[in-house]
Amino acid sequence: MGDERAPAEAPLVKRSVAIKGHRTSVSLEPAFWRQLQTLAERRALSTGALIAEIDAVRGSANLSSAIRVFVLQASIQ
Repeated sequence: MGDERAPAEAPLVKRSVAIKGHRTSVSLEPAFWRQLQTLAERRALSTGALIAEIDAVRGSANLSSAIRVFVLQASIQ
């Protein structure tokens, strides 16, 4: 049999952001942070402002998960 190792998992990067005046931390893989920053720049927003927009519409979803879904949806549009 061949070498069937699982791909290495990217370490999570934790960053602190302010949403509606409250500090919270968000943990994402580096690739998601990079893409989120790119999306924010395209919309002339700070990364924090884009995260606040995602937070406002996420419902009961975990914020980190909501950001990942947002980034994935933006990549297929």
